[in-house]
Amino acid sequence: MELNERRALLTTQDNPDATLDYISGLRGSLQAFNLAMPTRIGVHYVPDRMIVEPSAFGRYLEALTAIDWESLEALATAILGDFNNQLVARWARVVATAPEGAYPGVGAHEVMVEDRQPGWDNEALLSRLSTG
Repeated sequence: MELNERRALLTTQDNPDATLDYISGLRGSLQAFNLAMPTRIGVHYVPDRMIVEPSAFGRYLEALTAIDWESLEALATAILGDFNNQLVARWARVVATAPEGAYPGVGAHEVMVEDRQPGWDNEALLSRLSTG
């Protein structure tokens, strides 16, 4: 699947109130890295003009299953790039979590990546989120 095809799966709709800063969140999972248990994905974002249609997120994650990801970091940064491209959110965070016991001797493997529009800042709003 080409990059633009993958991104097109994240269909959007108009933000119902672009004058407000609020956090929208989506969580799901996908099979990756030839592991028996799914990798969990969480995305939080502060919309600007567009929001992601929740049902589109599931289709998008399903499509990511078909890609041979080199690392959890590569997966997380690709998701952030796709969200940034489709939404141009004021702020976005992606958390990718490998299944427990995926790596012998490793208790957990999690990647968190964030991005924000230049000049946007609302730390009071973001402080309400946990780091996961």
